[in-house]
Amino acid sequence: MFVNGGDVTVIYLAGMSGENCCRSGGNMLIAVIIFVVLLCIGMPVGMVIAISSLSYFFTADFLPIGIAFQKFSAPTQSFPILATPLFLLVGNLLNKSGVTGRLLDFARVISGWMIGGLAQINVLLACLLGGVSGSATADAAMQARVLGLPMVARGYPKAFSAVVIAFSSLITATIPPSILMILYGFVGNVSIGKLFMAGIFPGLLLTAILMLTNYLLARKMNIKPETASLPGRQEVWRSFKESFWALMFPVVLIVVIRLGIFTTTEAGAFIVLYSFIIGRYIYKALDNAVLWEVLKETINDVGVVMLLIMSAAILGHITILDQIPQQLAETILAFTENKYGILFLLLTLIAVAGMLFDGSVIILLLTPILLPIAIEAGFDPIHFGMIFVVLTLLGANTPPVGICMYTVCGILNCSSVAFVRASLPYLIAFLSFIILLVIFPQIALFLPSLLM
Repeated sequence: MFVNGGDVTVIYLAGMSGENCCRSGGNMLIAVIIFVVLLCIGMPVGMVIAISSLSYFFTADFLPIGIAFQKFSAPTQSFPILATPLFLLVGNLLNKSGVTGRLLDFARVISGWMIGGLAQINVLLACLLGGVSGSATADAAMQARVLGLPMVARGYPKAFSAVVIAFSSLITATIPPSILMILYGFVGNVSIGKLFMAGIFPGLLLTAILMLTNYLLARKMNIKPETASLPGRQEVWRSFKESFWALMFPVVLIVVIRLGIFTTTEAGAFIVLYSFIIGRYIYKALDNAVLWEVLKETINDVGVVMLLIMSAAILGHITILDQIPQQLAETILAFTENKYGILFLLLTLIAVAGMLFDGSVIILLLTPILLPIAIEAGFDPIHFGMIFVVLTLLGANTPPVGICMYTVCGILNCSSVAFVRASLPYLIAFLSFIILLVIFPQIALFLPSLLM
């Protein structure tokens, strides 16, 4: 019997006998073995997830293979997930429209007088760019070229420069529109608009913590400010006017969602138009040749991300069939029933996974498993999502995968061993940030509660 739509899951779950449930455990083991083998030989992660998930259905004679392809195609028909390609397009449009240079000038005026010089400018620029690129790796690569190389040329230690750039890119996970937030909201059925608003205060807090860390280390290393004195009002006003349309991007995004003018997906389409008008007619940097490059880059980005999303949809269905969330919850409860003890175990699992996989892969794979456990323990899905998304990116700056770490070290020609040693103060600062989010959930929940 084959049923269209999501009801087929319920029918097969209800109809699975005890024997079939036991057999499904063996099928899951085969899928896990195939997953590990394909990952070890270097196959792209999207293909690894798709092939290993399909193997479950090929070895399970109690499930028709049609269900797998149904789940694979389902995300392409989802209206909320349309926000992902739209915001990827926005990021590429703004990055090619002269926005980065204007935000860099503004960051230099605002923070160049602080002890730490270019390191402080780097963190503030990352905060301003969080709502533009939506990608930690993209931010890290861009800033390594724009600010990292000048930092090294001016005598900043390579490892210090690389660590500042890599850890400041983590701010991208919080400031809207975070692609990881969109994925978490889609997979976990959580309001993406509320997630966007929840990320603003944590993003500003993380910016302040990293700038304080820069200050303490810069004083120890005797790093001078970039500018000799505080900027004058006219200088700040001039820089603000030149950066106005770029700075208004996250503001416009939040306003149109908060006022109910657009849904998150519709806001993505509106912001695409906004970005095009800025680049084409205000900054006059988006000619036809540049626009063509933007579209080509976006097609490549969308292809990679959508393959991950579609493949993860099959794997998510398998976790439901094998009742993995329930089994994991029982295992955790065997250790502790304290809500913070449960959260600690969940965050430990996320941190370990972050050392092995890209953030988007972790969000897609673990959200269906961990979110129900967190909600059952008494945590708000918005609060948990903020901690979850930020923590997944920490692995981008730690071995063995460390995408941001290797990207920045490659551009700056810095040893990864030196990077790890220099990152210890920033790891402490970042973990302090996570602890504050756990202890004070209103840091994330205040704006969504107030505005929505």
